[in-house]
Amino acid sequence: METVAEFDLEPFDVGGAAPDVVGLFAQEAASLTRLARFYLDDRTAAEDLVQEAFIRLSRSAGRIRQRGNAAAYLRSIVINLARDHNRRGLVSLRHRPSALPDAPSAEEDAHTRAERQEVIDALRALPRRQRDCVTLRYYLDLSIPDIAETLGLSANTVKTHLQRGMASLATTLEGTR
Repeated sequence: METVAEFDLEPFDVGGAAPDVVGLFAQEAASLTRLARFYLDDRTAAEDLVQEAFIRLSRSAGRIRQRGNAAAYLRSIVINLARDHNRRGLVSLRHRPSALPDAPSAEEDAHTRAERQEVIDALRALPRRQRDCVTLRYYLDLSIPDIAETLGLSANTVKTHLQRGMASLATTLEGTR
């Protein structure tokens, strides 16, 4: 499996403490599910993927040296699981039939859904690193240093991917309107 970033998973130094997985779930689960939804069409699969990410974190939580790395580590796991899910064409982590597509809310009209889908399709058409940087920056509101930590890139590389990705999105989306 391809990894987004390498994390220092050595045992804690004396005095270190494992991250609070339950607290981290309360704090990060919703944003991680939104992140997974940019890679997956199935909400149930995205939620399963986030749950799997927390299971994997809890298994290795005692080996993470810095508490602050736990959220970045989770984002990395979610991105890797989403890529793996799409690469293998899995229906879900449990190999169950796909859920019915999400029913649009009453206030959501066809035009809004079409525009949202255009943006998602344009995002999915971006090269992998550009897509990762754009989704982390503009959909999870992560800072450049947080994105760099999550993806294992330098801040300047993240800025370059963001610039190129946004330019490509602008070109693609302007061409459809």
